[in-house]
Amino acid sequence: MRIHWVLKAVLPVAGVLLLGVLVFLWVTISLEDPARRGILLVALGGAGVICGVLLVVLVILIQQPLLELQKKIGQLRTGDLTVAASFAERKDDIGELGRNFNEMVRQLRITREEMDREHSAEMSRAEHLATLGELAAGVAHEIRNPLAGIAGVIELLGQELPESSPARDVWKDAKQEVQQIQKILSDLLDYARPRPPQCQPGDLNRTVELAVHLAQQQVLSRPIQVHLVKASGLAPVEHDAAQVQQVLLNLLLNALQAIDGAGTVEVRVESRGPFAAVSVADTGRGIDPSHLAMIFRPFFTTKGRGTGLGLSLAQRITEGHGGRIQVSSTPGKGSRFIVELPFHAAAKTG
Repeated sequence: MRIHWVLKAVLPVAGVLLLGVLVFLWVTISLEDPARRGILLVALGGAGVICGVLLVVLVILIQQPLLELQKKIGQLRTGDLTVAASFAERKDDIGELGRNFNEMVRQLRITREEMDREHSAEMSRAEHLATLGELAAGVAHEIRNPLAGIAGVIELLGQELPESSPARDVWKDAKQEVQQIQKILSDLLDYARPRPPQCQPGDLNRTVELAVHLAQQQVLSRPIQVHLVKASGLAPVEHDAAQVQQVLLNLLLNALQAIDGAGTVEVRVESRGPFAAVSVADTGRGIDPSHLAMIFRPFFTTKGRGTGLGLSLAQRITEGHGGRIQVSSTPGKGSRFIVELPFHAAAKTG
């Protein structure tokens, strides 16, 4: 049974006073002194007055502030962050409680204002990106076909040039530039018009192995070792093998580009509860701490020739599988990306 706090405060005092009166009464009766009976009545009256005064003091000093605080909390629950405790100026513990409450409300108000500003900025950024994505997709689609024709012509010209011709250097540069433009267009189209993953139960070890093999072809002439550690006995993972390879190849190429000179990249597959995890760790330059929070944003890049869409696409594909991607990095020592995919994908197939 719940007892009101006033009773909890008054009852011990009243009990002590009553005990004292009973003891006094026993002494008075035992002595059969009529004079002391008057004193007994005065004592009883004094005890009642003390309890009454104590009750009034408690109600004024504690009950009213608590009732006010309860009312303010109710207003706060409805979202009203303008509430304030009026008893915060008191120079006692109750006043300290009021000051703490007012400070808490002030901090909540500041936090909500910051969240509102960030939400507004994110909505504006999302609208901007949506418009930019539609525009980019349209432009990329219009450029893609003519560019394919240009690439074909350049390829034919290269076949006609003698091996000793000085123009072959120019031809190689032109071919590389066209390939770079084609990659940018492909990234823009993939980002603006993503397709849902076609998830099927499969061997994640095999999917990762194919991505690692493609990455190894990029460093045949460089002193970089790419190691793969498979997970033994890994259960089938529902995933879109082509999309997951795209994610891992992007992470691997970033890792290779982050290494100046000799270095290693370790790819590890393992089981983590309901997830299958693939980590890509390198011994490269690492990522500036100020950039970590932005690396998954579309069009953010620290590369001179990058599109800033690779990691954004990787994150979108991973989340499309119902998974998540995490990153940790130490400047000068390297970075580690971890892709976690659920064994049973939440994404719809078909």
